[in-house]
Amino acid sequence: MHEVVQVRLRDSGKISYFLTNGLKFDFGDYVIVEADRGLDYGQVVSENEKIIAKNADGRLRKIIRKTNPWDHRQIEKNKKKVKELMDACAKKIDAHRLPMKLVDAEYSFDRAKIIFYFTSEERVDFRFLVKELANIFRARIELKQIGVRDEARILGGFGPCGRELCCARFLKDFETVTIRMAKEQNLSLNPTKISGLCGRLMCCLSYEAHTYCELTKGLPKIGQEIKIDKGKKAKVVSVSPLNHSVTVEDSDGKRTEVKFKCEKFNKPSSTKRKTQ
Repeated sequence: MHEVVQVRLRDSGKISYFLTNGLKFDFGDYVIVEADRGLDYGQVVSENEKIIAKNADGRLRKIIRKTNPWDHRQIEKNKKKVKELMDACAKKIDAHRLPMKLVDAEYSFDRAKIIFYFTSEERVDFRFLVKELANIFRARIELKQIGVRDEARILGGFGPCGRELCCARFLKDFETVTIRMAKEQNLSLNPTKISGLCGRLMCCLSYEAHTYCELTKGLPKIGQEIKIDKGKKAKVVSVSPLNHSVTVEDSDGKRTEVKFKCEKFNKPSSTKRKTQ
């Protein structure tokens, strides 16, 4: 068993488990942690918890300590250097005419490493770029190609709901989101209404997908014919999973809402209301 907490590296990095090293942490604490070839900082995003060693992803690294005033000054100095890093890298990208869009840059806490994030629609040979940047900044250089969803996570912003983007605020990993999820929730299939700032389907479509999937069990599909009052047949024209009901239209054009209590959709329980 290991006592761990989840830590989001830097401001928008990946959330990973770190060994507490016998220390106690509160949600929101900033900490200095072990990282690849040096130290880095992050923010605690969970309470202390215990996990079995085999459930850990790879080798667990340790939290060194909580941040102190000197650490925060160092972090702020590193952040102020970002513009300098971006400008230098952007000039080199233009000079080499590389097909890449620079998104962000950041120092590791101890300045032993600089990470540049970029997007591209193709593979990029940036070996010469790495060498030139290493000569300029005298640090280990890492260029990381990211997708458009990661770009949105890094840059941040607000969704159509008016709240901060989920990916920038709390999501640990990106789950698969499909158009079927929007269909099952009776949402508009207009791409502008169900797409996030990244241009992909909004992550929040997956939050209630399982619930809607369970609620639609036992309900007929749109276009299916079912029997209603006195054995009369009618065609399903809409489905309401939350009400566990469907709206049907008979041969006379009359619409009726039929509510179901069980999965056997050929035995509707009652007729709620009629609409023209």
